[in-house]
Amino acid sequence: MELRNLRTFQVVAEHLNLTKAAEHLGYSQPTITLQIKALERELGHSLLNRVGKKTFLTPAGKVVRQYTEQLFSVMQLMEEELNHLNNPFGNLVVAAPEFYCTQYMPHMLKSYLEMHPQVNLQVISCSSQEALRRVNNHEADIGIIAGTCDLSDIYASVVDLEEFALVATPEMIAGRSFSEVLEQYPFLSYQEGCNLDGFISQCLAEINYSPQSVIKCTSEETIKRSVLNHTGVAFLSTALIQAELRSGAVEELHRFSRRAETSIICLKRRKDEAAIETFAELVTDVWQSVRENQ
Repeated sequence: MELRNLRTFQVVAEHLNLTKAAEHLGYSQPTITLQIKALERELGHSLLNRVGKKTFLTPAGKVVRQYTEQLFSVMQLMEEELNHLNNPFGNLVVAAPEFYCTQYMPHMLKSYLEMHPQVNLQVISCSSQEALRRVNNHEADIGIIAGTCDLSDIYASVVDLEEFALVATPEMIAGRSFSEVLEQYPFLSYQEGCNLDGFISQCLAEINYSPQSVIKCTSEETIKRSVLNHTGVAFLSTALIQAELRSGAVEELHRFSRRAETSIICLKRRKDEAAIETFAELVTDVWQSVRENQ
Protein backbone atom coordinates (compact mmCIF):
# COMPACT_ATOMS: atom_id res chain seq x y z
CA MET A 1 0.00 0.00 0.00
CA GLU A 2 1.54 3.25 -1.16
CA LEU A 3 1.62 6.18 1.27
CA ARG A 4 1.20 8.52 -1.71
CA ASN A 5 -2.22 7.03 -2.49
CA LEU A 6 -3.25 7.20 1.17
CA ARG A 7 -2.15 10.81 1.34
CA THR A 8 -4.20 11.60 -1.78
CA PHE A 9 -7.25 9.93 -0.27
CA GLN A 10 -6.77 11.89 2.98
CA VAL A 11 -6.87 15.19 1.07
CA VAL A 12 -9.85 14.11 -1.06
CA ALA A 13 -11.72 13.00 2.08
CA GLU A 14 -11.02 16.39 3.66
CA HIS A 15 -12.24 18.48 0.71
CA LEU A 16 -14.74 16.02 -0.86
CA ASN A 17 -13.89 17.77 -4.11
CA LEU A 18 -11.48 16.28 -6.65
CA THR A 19 -10.67 19.64 -8.22
CA LYS A 20 -9.72 21.22 -4.89
CA ALA A 21 -7.76 18.11 -3.87
CA ALA A 22 -5.83 18.26 -7.14
CA GLU A 23 -4.99 21.92 -6.57
CA HIS A 24 -3.86 21.21 -2.99
CA LEU A 25 -1.61 18.31 -4.00
CA GLY A 26 -0.35 19.77 -7.28
CA TYR A 27 -1.68 16.81 -9.29
CA SER A 28 -4.01 16.70 -12.27
CA GLN A 29 -7.57 15.53 -11.60
CA PRO A 30 -7.09 12.33 -13.68
CA THR A 31 -4.06 11.48 -11.54
CA ILE A 32 -6.15 11.89 -8.40
CA THR A 33 -8.79 9.57 -9.85
CA LEU A 34 -6.21 6.92 -10.78
CA GLN A 35 -4.66 6.97 -7.30
CA ILE A 36 -8.04 6.61 -5.56
CA LYS A 37 -9.02 3.73 -7.84
CA ALA A 38 -5.67 1.99 -7.18
CA LEU A 39 -6.26 2.30 -3.42
CA GLU A 40 -9.82 0.95 -3.76
CA ARG A 41 -8.58 -2.08 -5.71
CA GLU A 42 -5.95 -2.77 -3.07
CA LEU A 43 -8.42 -2.47 -0.18
CA GLY A 44 -11.27 -4.25 -1.97
CA HIS A 45 -13.73 -1.52 -1.06
CA SER A 46 -15.22 1.51 -2.74
CA LEU A 47 -14.23 4.64 -0.83
CA LEU A 48 -16.15 7.42 -2.61
CA ASN A 49 -19.66 7.89 -4.00
CA ARG A 50 -20.69 10.64 -6.38
CA VAL A 51 -24.27 11.94 -6.32
CA GLY A 52 -24.69 14.56 -8.97
CA LYS A 53 -21.80 16.97 -8.55
CA LYS A 54 -21.20 16.06 -4.92
CA THR A 55 -18.74 13.50 -3.53
CA PHE A 56 -19.43 11.48 -0.39
CA LEU A 57 -17.47 8.96 1.62
CA THR A 58 -18.76 5.41 1.68
CA PRO A 59 -18.86 3.57 5.04
CA ALA A 60 -15.52 2.01 4.06
CA GLY A 61 -14.22 5.47 3.12
CA LYS A 62 -15.08 6.78 6.60
CA VAL A 63 -13.16 3.93 8.24
CA VAL A 64 -10.14 4.42 5.99
CA ARG A 65 -10.20 8.18 6.59
CA GLN A 66 -10.15 7.62 10.37
CA TYR A 67 -7.13 5.33 10.26
CA THR A 68 -5.37 7.35 7.59
CA GLU A 69 -5.48 10.43 9.81
CA GLN A 70 -4.10 8.40 12.72
CA LEU A 71 -1.35 7.01 10.48
CA PHE A 72 -0.17 10.42 9.28
CA SER A 73 -0.42 11.84 12.80
CA VAL A 74 1.92 9.11 14.07
CA MET A 75 4.27 9.69 11.13
CA GLN A 76 4.43 13.39 11.99
CA LEU A 77 5.32 12.56 15.60
CA MET A 78 8.01 10.19 14.34
CA GLU A 79 9.52 12.89 12.13
CA GLU A 80 9.52 15.35 15.02
CA GLU A 81 11.30 12.84 17.26
CA LEU A 82 13.89 12.19 14.56
CA ASN A 83 14.42 15.94 14.15
CA HIS A 84 15.12 16.19 17.88
CA LEU A 85 18.08 13.88 17.37
CA ASN A 86 19.65 16.51 15.14
CA ASN A 87 18.47 19.63 16.96
CA PRO A 88 19.41 20.34 20.59
CA PHE A 89 16.47 20.41 23.01
CA GLY A 90 15.58 19.62 26.61
CA ASN A 91 17.73 20.04 29.72
CA LEU A 92 21.52 20.36 29.71
CA VAL A 93 23.40 20.35 33.02
CA VAL A 94 26.99 21.67 32.98
CA ALA A 95 29.32 21.19 35.98
CA ALA A 96 32.54 23.21 36.27
CA PRO A 97 34.85 24.88 38.82
CA GLU A 98 33.84 28.31 40.10
CA PHE A 99 36.52 30.13 38.10
CA TYR A 100 35.31 28.65 34.80
CA CYS A 101 31.70 29.41 35.74
CA THR A 102 32.37 33.08 36.47
CA GLN A 103 34.99 33.89 33.83
CA TYR A 104 33.98 31.76 30.84
CA MET A 105 30.40 30.57 31.18
CA PRO A 106 28.55 33.91 30.89
CA HIS A 107 29.91 34.42 27.36
CA MET A 108 29.23 30.84 26.31
CA LEU A 109 25.74 30.62 27.79
CA LYS A 110 24.59 33.75 25.98
CA SER A 111 25.90 32.52 22.62
CA TYR A 112 24.54 29.00 23.10
CA LEU A 113 21.04 30.09 24.06
CA GLU A 114 20.88 32.49 21.13
CA MET A 115 21.59 29.54 18.82
CA HIS A 116 19.53 26.94 20.69
CA PRO A 117 16.78 28.64 22.73
CA GLN A 118 14.91 25.35 23.15
CA VAL A 119 17.63 24.02 25.49
CA ASN A 120 17.21 24.57 29.25
CA LEU A 121 20.67 25.12 30.70
CA GLN A 122 21.74 24.58 34.30
CA VAL A 123 25.26 25.38 35.52
CA ILE A 124 26.67 23.81 38.68
CA SER A 125 29.75 25.34 40.34
CA CYS A 126 31.91 22.61 41.90
CA SER A 127 35.44 21.22 41.96
CA SER A 128 36.88 19.40 38.95
CA GLN A 129 36.73 16.15 40.89
CA GLU A 130 33.06 16.73 41.68
CA ALA A 131 32.35 17.57 38.03
CA LEU A 132 33.90 14.25 37.04
CA ARG A 133 31.80 12.41 39.59
CA ARG A 134 28.59 14.12 38.49
CA VAL A 135 29.14 13.33 34.81
CA ASN A 136 30.04 9.73 35.57
CA ASN A 137 26.92 9.35 37.76
CA HIS A 138 24.53 10.98 35.24
CA GLU A 139 24.03 14.01 37.50
CA ALA A 140 25.52 16.34 34.87
CA ASP A 141 25.59 16.05 31.09
CA ILE A 142 28.86 17.94 30.57
CA GLY A 143 31.77 18.86 32.79
CA ILE A 144 34.71 21.22 32.41
CA ILE A 145 37.69 20.14 34.48
CA ALA A 146 41.28 21.05 35.21
CA GLY A 147 43.67 18.10 35.02
CA THR A 148 43.49 14.71 33.38
CA CYS A 149 40.68 12.15 33.37
CA ASP A 150 41.43 8.43 33.53
CA LEU A 151 37.89 7.04 33.74
CA SER A 152 37.26 4.59 30.90
CA ASP A 153 33.64 5.67 30.33
CA ILE A 154 34.48 9.38 30.06
CA TYR A 155 35.29 11.19 26.82
CA ALA A 156 37.59 14.19 27.30
CA SER A 157 38.54 16.90 24.82
CA VAL A 158 41.32 19.33 25.73
CA VAL A 159 40.36 23.01 25.25
CA ASP A 160 43.31 24.70 26.95
CA LEU A 161 46.70 24.19 28.60
CA GLU A 162 46.82 26.31 31.74
CA GLU A 163 49.98 27.87 33.15
CA PHE A 164 50.50 27.87 36.91
CA ALA A 165 52.68 29.93 39.21
CA LEU A 166 53.70 30.02 42.85
CA VAL A 167 52.62 33.44 44.09
CA ALA A 168 52.69 35.68 47.13
CA THR A 169 51.97 39.32 47.91
CA PRO A 170 54.69 42.00 47.65
CA GLU A 171 54.45 42.50 51.43
CA MET A 172 55.31 38.83 52.00
CA ILE A 173 58.24 38.94 49.60
CA ALA A 174 59.77 42.28 50.67
CA GLY A 175 63.25 41.84 52.15
CA ARG A 176 63.14 38.04 51.94
CA SER A 177 64.82 35.56 49.66
CA PHE A 178 62.85 32.94 47.74
CA SER A 179 63.70 30.21 50.26
CA GLU A 180 62.89 32.48 53.21
CA VAL A 181 59.40 33.18 51.87
CA LEU A 182 58.75 29.46 51.44
CA GLU A 183 60.04 28.71 54.94
CA GLN A 184 58.15 31.48 56.70
CA TYR A 185 54.70 31.16 55.12
CA PRO A 186 52.38 28.14 54.83
CA PHE A 187 51.40 26.66 51.49
CA LEU A 188 47.78 27.26 50.50
CA SER A 189 46.56 24.11 48.77
CA TYR A 190 43.43 22.40 47.50
CA GLN A 191 41.55 19.85 49.55
CA GLU A 192 42.81 16.29 49.19
CA GLY A 193 41.29 14.47 46.25
CA CYS A 194 41.68 17.48 43.96
CA ASN A 195 41.97 16.50 40.30
CA LEU A 196 45.29 18.37 40.16
CA ASP A 197 46.99 16.52 43.05
CA GLY A 198 49.51 14.69 40.87
CA PHE A 199 50.18 17.74 38.71
CA ILE A 200 50.82 19.95 41.75
CA SER A 201 53.27 17.42 43.22
CA GLN A 202 55.20 17.29 39.96
CA CYS A 203 55.40 21.09 39.78
CA LEU A 204 56.55 21.50 43.38
CA ALA A 205 59.21 18.84 42.79
CA GLU A 206 60.49 21.08 39.98
CA ILE A 207 61.66 23.58 42.63
CA ASN A 208 62.37 21.01 45.38
CA TYR A 209 59.59 22.48 47.51
CA SER A 210 58.11 20.27 50.25
CA PRO A 211 55.85 22.53 52.35
CA GLN A 212 56.14 22.00 56.07
CA SER A 213 52.90 23.83 56.80
CA VAL A 214 49.87 23.39 54.54
CA ILE A 215 46.44 25.04 54.67
CA LYS A 216 43.76 23.13 52.74
CA CYS A 217 41.14 25.23 50.95
CA THR A 218 37.90 24.26 49.25
CA SER A 219 38.23 26.44 46.13
CA GLU A 220 40.63 28.45 44.00
CA GLU A 221 38.81 31.63 44.98
CA THR A 222 39.42 30.89 48.67
CA ILE A 223 43.10 30.30 47.95
CA LYS A 224 43.40 33.55 45.99
CA ARG A 225 41.70 35.63 48.67
CA SER A 226 43.89 34.05 51.35
CA VAL A 227 47.01 35.01 49.42
CA LEU A 228 45.74 38.57 49.05
CA ASN A 229 45.29 38.56 52.83
CA HIS A 230 49.00 37.64 53.20
CA THR A 231 48.12 34.26 54.71
CA GLY A 232 50.51 32.13 52.66
CA VAL A 233 52.02 31.30 49.29
CA ALA A 234 49.82 29.61 46.70
CA PHE A 235 49.90 27.51 43.56
CA LEU A 236 47.40 29.12 41.18
CA SER A 237 46.49 29.28 37.51
CA THR A 238 47.87 32.47 35.98
CA ALA A 239 44.52 32.91 34.21
CA LEU A 240 42.83 33.17 37.61
CA ILE A 241 45.15 35.92 38.84
CA GLN A 242 45.76 37.91 35.66
CA ALA A 243 44.25 41.09 37.09
CA GLU A 244 46.18 40.75 40.38
CA LEU A 245 49.44 40.15 38.53
CA ARG A 246 48.87 43.19 36.32
CA SER A 247 48.02 45.42 39.28
CA GLY A 248 50.91 44.13 41.39
CA ALA A 249 48.62 42.83 44.12
CA VAL A 250 50.43 39.50 43.83
CA GLU A 251 53.84 38.58 42.43
CA GLU A 252 55.21 35.41 40.94
CA LEU A 253 57.75 33.51 42.96
CA HIS A 254 58.07 30.94 40.20
CA ARG A 255 56.21 30.10 36.98
CA PHE A 256 56.19 26.37 36.32
CA SER A 257 57.17 24.81 33.00
CA ARG A 258 54.43 22.19 33.16
CA ARG A 259 50.94 23.04 32.01
CA ALA A 260 47.67 21.46 33.13
CA GLU A 261 45.01 20.35 30.70
CA THR A 262 41.59 21.97 30.77
CA SER A 263 39.09 19.57 29.24
CA ILE A 264 35.43 19.32 28.45
CA ILE A 265 34.07 15.91 29.41
CA CYS A 266 30.97 13.77 28.94
CA LEU A 267 30.08 10.10 28.89
CA LYS A 268 31.49 8.44 25.75
CA ARG A 269 28.15 6.95 24.80
CA ARG A 270 26.50 10.38 24.94
CA LYS A 271 29.04 12.56 23.13
CA ASP A 272 27.05 12.52 19.87
CA GLU A 273 23.83 13.75 21.46
CA ALA A 274 22.87 17.03 19.81
CA ALA A 275 22.79 19.22 22.93
CA ILE A 276 26.08 17.86 24.27
CA GLU A 277 27.85 17.94 20.92
CA THR A 278 26.83 21.52 20.08
CA PHE A 279 27.76 22.83 23.54
CA ALA A 280 31.16 21.09 23.40
CA GLU A 281 31.78 22.59 19.95
CA LEU A 282 30.96 26.07 21.25
CA VAL A 283 33.33 25.70 24.21
CA THR A 284 36.12 24.54 21.89
CA ASP A 285 35.49 27.37 19.41
CA VAL A 286 35.33 30.30 21.84
CA TRP A 287 37.44 29.30 24.87
CA GLN A 288 40.66 30.95 23.74
CA SER A 289 38.97 34.14 22.53
CA VAL A 290 37.16 34.50 25.86
CA ARG A 291 40.43 34.00 27.71
CA GLU A 292 42.26 36.57 25.58
CA ASN A 293 39.55 39.17 26.21
CA GLN A 294 39.56 38.79 29.99
